[in-house]
Amino acid sequence: MAYTVPDLPYAHDALEPYIDSETMRFHHDKHHTTYVENLNKATQNNFTNQSILSRMESALLNPAICNNGGGHYNHSFFWKCMESPTKSSRMTLSPKLSAMIESSFGSLSHMKDEFEKQAAPGAVFGSGWVWLCVGNNFHELVICGTPNQDNPLMKGVKNTILYPILGLDVWEHAYYLKYQNMRPDYVKSFWNVVNWDQVGANLEYVLKHKEGVDV
Repeated sequence: MAYTVPDLPYAHDALEPYIDSETMRFHHDKHHTTYVENLNKATQNNFTNQSILSRMESALLNPAICNNGGGHYNHSFFWKCMESPTKSSRMTLSPKLSAMIESSFGSLSHMKDEFEKQAAPGAVFGSGWVWLCVGNNFHELVICGTPNQDNPLMKGVKNTILYPILGLDVWEHAYYLKYQNMRPDYVKSFWNVVNWDQVGANLEYVLKHKEGVDV
């Protein structure tokens, strides 16, 4: 079966005022759709019921899979990482997530500071992503950036495969309509719409299965 664009788990305007509905329509309905269309062209007659997650490890060997398959996986993951600001504000970190953030970064505040530093234009130059990941020893959390549509599940992107539990798109199309060139403002606003319940669930999945989260 061909790959398909998942529906957003909320309305296009659900993330207002931090991420505007026009950006969400453009980002999800246009950009994500294009990645999926190109991915289906690149994998025609070779779906074999293979999940997009299963293609990630070897994606760097095929530029079309890396760019379009990475775009599909990254965005599918990203949509689930967000929720309306009203719901997000009511969420608390799971005990396991809170404990790992504290042991890895000292506090949630310090983790956010490190994430924002990695999301700055000088750290991820041009287009890319920022990720909060489970390290390959499954005992710590790490933050990293990746260029283009690469992600830490792809063998060769980082020194070792890492397992994302939270991701942020820092391509200009993700924020430029609202924030123009002020990427730091967009990154800070992101915390108002993080779905901490989903991040906690992602962490539990990775720790249990020792693999990346499927989308």
